[in-house]
Amino acid sequence: MKTFIRVVELWVPDRTRMRLEFGGGLYDEGLSAFKAVSEELHFGYDEGLPGKAWASGHPVILTKFANSYFKRTEQAVAAGLTCGVAVPVFAGEFLQAVMVLFCGDDEAHVGAIELWHNDPDLSHEMGLVDGYYGAADMFEFNSRHTRFPRGFGLPGRTWKAGLPLIIKDLHDAKSFLRWEDAAKVGINLGVGVPYRTGTDQTWVLTFLSAQATPIARRFEIWVPNESRSALVFRAGDCSAQTDLAALYATKLIARGEGSIGGAWATGMPALNDDLTHDGSIAGSEACAAGLNRMVALPVIGNARLEAVLAWYL
Repeated sequence: MKTFIRVVELWVPDRTRMRLEFGGGLYDEGLSAFKAVSEELHFGYDEGLPGKAWASGHPVILTKFANSYFKRTEQAVAAGLTCGVAVPVFAGEFLQAVMVLFCGDDEAHVGAIELWHNDPDLSHEMGLVDGYYGAADMFEFNSRHTRFPRGFGLPGRTWKAGLPLIIKDLHDAKSFLRWEDAAKVGINLGVGVPYRTGTDQTWVLTFLSAQATPIARRFEIWVPNESRSALVFRAGDCSAQTDLAALYATKLIARGEGSIGGAWATGMPALNDDLTHDGSIAGSEACAAGLNRMVALPVIGNARLEAVLAWYL
């Protein structure tokens, strides 16, 4: 089973903090040539996809590499990669890292990554900046002509919650306003990630996952408990139908423990390609389920950790 996301890279400030250097990556099979090129690159402020996300201060989505600011077009095309999403992680106004996700061009790939935006000076609704939809053409057309008020649909509900959100069984979820279009192309799971900038503008990144080409095999959302002494499980979804809420009902992850606790301790995204050495309950349960690679993305608001979104490839 192929996942919709084929590559996850981390770009981090070098010792001068004026340029971004390669900080690790997870790559599907057959992408070693693309990885080799990436390892040698550096990006300045506003340069390439990572630098553009740094300069803009919010997530950036690029659905066409040709004739753009993208630096690795030839290698990406050769590797069958068609879309890039860059998510900068800031502590206040200072960049911690940029996470870059790449999707593939398989004709059977159904699913979506979307970027939504609200500027309160212009509208009380959230509109689509851009999105990548694989083979879901009609769903793409309708999404480009849909706007969401706060609290409605996956983008609007994520905006209101201020936390990552998972909506399962979209064909039954009336809270997902595009459920009919989604059902027609097999999209059955939605994950929303809020992104607030220093201004009062809000961005929401949405992952829409289909059973045949899931965005990831498992999603988990962990949040600090009331005393902020540990992380507790908030929500999740697993393609193997594991009851994650029951699995983690009494479990905690300490600050600094494994990749998820590490994302809290450092404010940095974490990539782990061998969960046998993770050390947290999430890592050991993932290993038991046959999952061995994890991405942990800290969601930071007002310079405090709001949640960690983890997904397993």
